[in-house]
Amino acid sequence: MTVIHPTAIVSSKAKIGNNITVGPYAIIEDDVEIGSDCRIGPHAVIYNGARIGNKVTIHQAASIAHTPQDLKFADEESYFYVGDECVIHEYVTLHRGTKETGFSRIGKKCLLMAYAHVAHDTIVGDNCILANGVQLAGHVMLEDFVIIGGLTPVHQFCKVGQHSMVGGGFRVTQDVPPFVLMAGEPLKFSGLNVIGLRRRGFSNEDILLLKKAYSFIYDNSLNISQAKEKIRSEIQNKYADAVLDFLGKSTRGLAGK
Repeated sequence: MTVIHPTAIVSSKAKIGNNITVGPYAIIEDDVEIGSDCRIGPHAVIYNGARIGNKVTIHQAASIAHTPQDLKFADEESYFYVGDECVIHEYVTLHRGTKETGFSRIGKKCLLMAYAHVAHDTIVGDNCILANGVQLAGHVMLEDFVIIGGLTPVHQFCKVGQHSMVGGGFRVTQDVPPFVLMAGEPLKFSGLNVIGLRRRGFSNEDILLLKKAYSFIYDNSLNISQAKEKIRSEIQNKYADAVLDFLGKSTRGLAGK
C-alpha cells in the first residue's frame, strides 16, 4: 500500500511504484522515477532526473539528483541513478551528471551515512559504504565493495578499486588500488584488506598472491611498469589480473607510491 503524507508535494507526472511511503513535507518533482517498496523520509527532496530503484530507503532531508555544483552546467538533461536496496541517510546530497557523462550513479545495496556527498558525473559501485561526511568530488569512480571512512574527501577524477578500505579523516588525492587498506596523511598503503576479503570468500591462496602482487607494487626499487611486468610473469590469478587492469586505468598516480 502506498502512503503519502498530506503535507508532501508529489508531482502527478512522477512515476512511482507500489508500496511507497512518502513522509511529511517531502517533495518529489516531475521527472522522477521511483521503484516499488521504497521509503522517502520527511523533508527529503527528489529532484528532476532522479531514477530510484526498488527497496530504497531515503531518510529525512536528503537531497537526490540536485543541480551539479559545476559552473559549466547549463541545465542540460541529466540523471542520478540509485540502485536497488540502497539506504541513504539524513542530509546526504546526490548531484546528477553534466553534459560530460549525463549521469551520476550509486549501485545496488549501498549505504550512505549522514552528510555524505556524491558529486556530478561520479559512479559508485555495488555494496559500497560511505561513512558520515564522506565527500566524493566530480568524476570520481568507486568500484564494488569499497568502504570510505568518515569525513574523508576524495579528489575529483580519483578512482578507488574494489574491496578496498580507506580510513576515516584522511584525504584521497590519488588512485587507491583494489583489495587494500589505506590510511595516514599523506595516504599510505597499509596492507591488504584481509578481514574484508575473508568475509567475502577470498581464499588464503588468493590473499597470499595479492600480498605478493602488492609487494612488487610498493617496492620502492621498482616503478609501476616494472611491478606490472613482475606480476604478469610471476602471478597467475584473476584478482591479480584485476589489479593490473586497475593500474592500466589509473590516471592520477597510485596513493602511497
